[in-house]
Amino acid sequence: MRTIAALLLPMLLAGASPALAENLVTSLSNHRVLINSNYTGTSIAVFGAIERDAQTVSRASGYDAVVTIRGPQQFLVVREKERFGPFWLNQDQQKFPTAPAYLTVLTSRPIAEITTEPLRRRQKIGLRAIVHAPDFTNDRGGIDELFREALLRIKSREGLYRENERGVTFLTPSIFNASIPLPATAPPGNYDVEVALLADTVILARTVTHFELVKTGFEQQVGEVARDWSLFYGFGTALLALFFGWTANAVFRRD
Repeated sequence: MRTIAALLLPMLLAGASPALAENLVTSLSNHRVLINSNYTGTSIAVFGAIERDAQTVSRASGYDAVVTIRGPQQFLVVREKERFGPFWLNQDQQKFPTAPAYLTVLTSRPIAEITTEPLRRRQKIGLRAIVHAPDFTNDRGGIDELFREALLRIKSREGLYRENERGVTFLTPSIFNASIPLPATAPPGNYDVEVALLADTVILARTVTHFELVKTGFEQQVGEVARDWSLFYGFGTALLALFFGWTANAVFRRD
């Protein structure tokens, strides 16, 4: 009896452990992007490789990948305006204390085909799932939904919030890449790149890496002065404006 139990125990343990296991390895083409006076935007490539152990069975349906890039957080306020005659007056407003200044989602297929709606809401997969997540702003019983949509429209129009459902390309069944667009309006700071590996609407693995957008040269010096010496920077800017205004008046005035 003991011999039979000893033989069955390893089999039971093996059955309790996961039968399938994948490991996701990701890398960026650049971890530091420099902004100078000639900067007009750029892009960063993200590469992913799926590693499987010898016991992992190949998946007939294949893999899908979702790449989510979040820029530095910023405090935003969306205001509702209403027209009274010739004037526009502020009415209600919604605050977004920790909204990402930049948000992009890249997927290998349309999100609706690779995930379920409960999974998207729970795991914050996709642009709308992130913006409409409970922790994105204060929940006001449905009133906040209009402001979330307004923020999404404004940021999308600026090119800072975007979603590309064909932005991830599988080069082989286990290797993929994607191009992260960085417009000239993308703010400097730290950016998080999260890559999720899915199969059959299930998340198998996730990785997070980072890159930095940094000002260099004269732009960096001006930014540091404006941040560390804001009073003197404002005073100097006002004097400079007065000087150029006086110079223009002296040069172009008609006697």
